Amino acid sequence: MTKMFLVLLIAFSVNSFCVDKNTSNTKPGDAETAVLKLDENKAPDFALKSFDGKIVKLSDYKGKVVIIDFWATWCPPCRKGIPDLISIQNDYKNDVVIIGISLDGEKTLKDVPGFVKSYGINYPIVYGDDKVVAAYGGIEGIPTAFVVDKKGNVVDKHVGLVPKDTYVNKIKELLK
Repeated sequence: MTKMFLVLLIAFSVNSFCVDKNTSNTKPGDAETAVLKLDENKAPDFALKSFDGKIVKLSDYKGKVVIIDFWATWCPPCRKGIPDLISIQNDYKNDVVIIGISLDGEKTLKDVPGFVKSYGINYPIVYGDDKVVAAYGGIEGIPTAFVVDKKGNVVDKHVGLVPKDTYVNKIKELLK
């Protein structure tokens, strides 16, 4: 995993790897252009260790809408979006699960537990690896989120920070 991050950090600056649609050249409301619609693709299952030592599997949440959020503690757009994810988890706790997959490298991995506590993150945070990154088609920038329906299909992919309403509208559609 460390080699992958070194290559990514060399190829991209930290600012280009973190994607903030709100500070790019897009206009407000253009976030939908960052959405890639996927047709009934099964979300790859994973079993990843959480920051508190538990194993979290995507398959444990079948029957719920799942938002898989690839992020890192050092990424400003990731930090900016976390309060929205916390709010969504609170508002839809019976029907939706957010799983944060940390892509922190060696230097910042130790920061994850304190970060989770200081932000009051109320959803599972797990440590990502090369295998899960590859299974989800490679992560070109963070945050990157996948919305998974109750049947385990990836129905949306978002690269960069997107408005909370984008998630809420999709959740409402999937819970009908």
